[in-house]
This record gives sequence, structure tokens and C-alpha cells, in this order.
Amino acid sequence: MDKTIPSTGIFHRTLRGMMVAVMAVAAALCMTSAQAAGPVQVKTALDSAYILMGKQTTLHVDIVQDRGTQGHFLNVGDTLTSAVDVVSVGKPDTSDIGSGREEIRQQIVIQAFDSGLYTIPPFVYAAGGDTVMSNDLPLKVVPVAVDSLKTIHDYAGTVDAGWKLWDFVPDFIADYWWVILICALVVLAVAVVFFFRKKKVVDVLPKKKPVPPYELAMQALTRLKEAKLCENGHEKEFYTRLTEILRTYLEQRFGINAMEMTTTQIVHQVKEHDVTRPSSDLMKEILEMADFVKFAKVRPLPDDNVKSFAMATRFVESTRPVEPVENTAATPEAAESNNPQPNK
Repeated sequence: MDKTIPSTGIFHRTLRGMMVAVMAVAAALCMTSAQAAGPVQVKTALDSAYILMGKQTTLHVDIVQDRGTQGHFLNVGDTLTSAVDVVSVGKPDTSDIGSGREEIRQQIVIQAFDSGLYTIPPFVYAAGGDTVMSNDLPLKVVPVAVDSLKTIHDYAGTVDAGWKLWDFVPDFIADYWWVILICALVVLAVAVVFFFRKKKVVDVLPKKKPVPPYELAMQALTRLKEAKLCENGHEKEFYTRLTEILRTYLEQRFGINAMEMTTTQIVHQVKEHDVTRPSSDLMKEILEMADFVKFAKVRPLPDDNVKSFAMATRFVESTRPVEPVENTAATPEAAESNNPQPNK
């Protein structure tokens, strides 16, 4: 069978056509890659790399990506490490930075209760088919100073639980107590009906005038000062009683349920009230110092104790009710009686 060998000109034209096609495909790929999605960037930063044990700081997360890209974190939960806890996660804030890109900012409040140097691991962010890691962050948790002069005692020994009256009650009473209770209630109801049918005796004794909340608070502050708790090394008991006096005063004077509120809630309520708003800074400083002493076990200076007591007294004094001013203007008859005319 005869084989036909192509001429040299035809071969070169074919080769040139193939090279042009390859170059066109390469140019199309370059244009496609130029229009492809840009890289996703994730950065993290802390407000402070040093925090006091039990305090909080804010961790900022910045994400830069193409507009409309859907992504999520893979390793953000209730804790960042074994010692660093996540208190709250803020709402993401998205802003357009142009060129089809957007920036997402988010704040995470963290807290640590164990002192030491920790490394917050990188955040893993999955966007589309890519996974991006942020930078890691060092965090130094500074311990709270503890008074080494106090004696540390061992666990107390076992204590005899003693006995209760219910232990000596017969079994039939313990088994049928509800029957006895119903009978007692019936007898009590009959006695009440019989009592109210009788002629009521009018109580002629005058009722005691209730003591105003301001006077109760000042009396309690006076007793606290006379106890001299700080002078005897009982700062925690001093601040506990001081805050209870203020919480009781707020509840009785302004109807604020301060006994069931945290420090932040109390300060917010005090700032919302017209009478207590000017003195809200005093209340905030007293409660923060008390929390530091009661929960962080920090021993304050004597000047701090005197200052806290003085601020509590100022708060009560500045919010005392204003007594109405009596109209002492003299009537014409009183004026004539005070200035008698001479006899003619």
C-alpha cells in the first residue's frame, strides 16, 4: 500500500494553527483566573493581651472576602481553650470595601479564671470550597494577689446530725398526716367563722408610724460604722453588709428589686431613675469595689474602706426625700396680734 508523505508547507501550516489554538486557550484561562474569586482573609486581635483573673476582654475577628460568599467557623464553641471561655458572641457587622469585596467584623467577649500564659488557637473559617486559618493570639492571665497572712484551715470534721421531733412521731401520724391536716383546717375554719360573728373589738391603740427608708438606711450605716469590721480584718463582711444596706434602701425607697439583681442591673436601674441618676457613679464604684473584695478575694486599703463608706452615706443623703416647706406667711389676723396697735 502506498504512503503519501505530506509536504513541508502543509506541515508548517498545521503546526502554526495548533500553536494559535493553544495560545487562545491559555489566554482564555488567564482571563478566567483574573475574574475568579479573590482569596479569603481572616485576622484576629485582642483588646488587651493582659487581663486580671476573672476579668473579660474582647477578641476582634475581621474577615475579608468576595461579596456574597457564604462561610462559617469550624472551631468556635463555648471555649477557645481549656482555660479561656467564650462569654458572648456579638452580631457580625458587614461593610462593602469596593471591587466586589466585603469586610465582616465580629466581637467575641472572652474570660479566664485560671492564671497563666495561654495561646488562643487560629480560627478555622470555611468559605465555599476553601478553608482559611487566622493568626494565633497570646493571652496572659494575671493572678489576683492573695493575703498570705491568713491561715488556711483543713476541712471540718464530722458533726452529729442530732435528732428531730419527726423521728419520735408515731407511724400512724406519719402515714395519715394529710387526714389530720384536713381535720385541723376544718376546725380552724369553724373557729374563724365563730370569731368573726362575735362583736369586733375596736383597737384604740395608735399604730406605730413606719420609719422612712432614709432613716432606716442611716441607722444601719451607723451600726455598721460602730462595728469596726475593717479595723478587725473583716473587710468581706463589711462590704457584704454595706451593699445589703444600699440594696434594701433602693427597694424600700424607689421600688427597685436590688436584692435579686446583679451589679450591672442595679447600676442600670439607678441611671434610669431621675432621683438616683446624679449619684449613679457613687453606686457603681461601691458595688464594683464590693464585688472585687467578695469574689476576687482582694484585700482593699484602709482608705478604700473609708471612701466606700463615705460614698454610701453620700448616696443615701443625696437621694433622701425632700420635705415639703410649710407656708409660714402670717395672716392679717396674726399680723395684727403680733403687732398690737397702741391704745388711743
